[in-house]
Amino acid sequence: MRESKDKKRTRSKIIHEILQEIYPNVGTFLTHRNPFELLIAVILSAQCTDERVNMVTPGLFDQFPTPQALADAHINDIRDAIKSINFFNNKAKNIQKTAEILQNNYNSEVPNALDKLVELPGVGRKTANVVLGQAFGIPGITVDTHVRRLTTRLGLTTNTDPVKIEHDLMRIWDDIWWNDLSSTLILHGRNTCPARKPKCEDCALLAYCPQKL
Repeated sequence: MRESKDKKRTRSKIIHEILQEIYPNVGTFLTHRNPFELLIAVILSAQCTDERVNMVTPGLFDQFPTPQALADAHINDIRDAIKSINFFNNKAKNIQKTAEILQNNYNSEVPNALDKLVELPGVGRKTANVVLGQAFGIPGITVDTHVRRLTTRLGLTTNTDPVKIEHDLMRIWDDIWWNDLSSTLILHGRNTCPARKPKCEDCALLAYCPQKL
């Protein structure tokens, strides 16, 4: 039997409350001191672990603490600073070009609008929503592989496209939940509901998960 919209919203609210209880006071997993550092860190985190990025960014920002410093740097110096990160050649170009745009178009400030963020090199909706939520407190749902997997397993979306999933979740969760929601789902995906061998017997969401059937 297909779940009604009201029942899905009720179930999603309970899921959110349980996740909040398990993972209180979550934020971004990337170390940063300001919106610029967060933006660059999130660009670097694509197809790379947060732990690796957090090992690299302190040295990177010691060398290049501002958009101007990064824009004016020699590209080889940027590559050397991030060479332990996946796809460091392309990412070096992206973060330098992003720094140039910030310096030239936004007075070295990170814009707080999704349409402007997604125009920056290496920035998609996922990156933009992380920056908007964690740097500016603007509600947004970040759909990564964990969020896509969990929301599919929980029966909250039937879509596979990240943008369509984002819109599905926006319809069933109130916007005041959006920023923390992504982080708690990511943590739960890492800790309890991985792609292979999910720990259903240990899952606090089991009673509200269609997979239990």
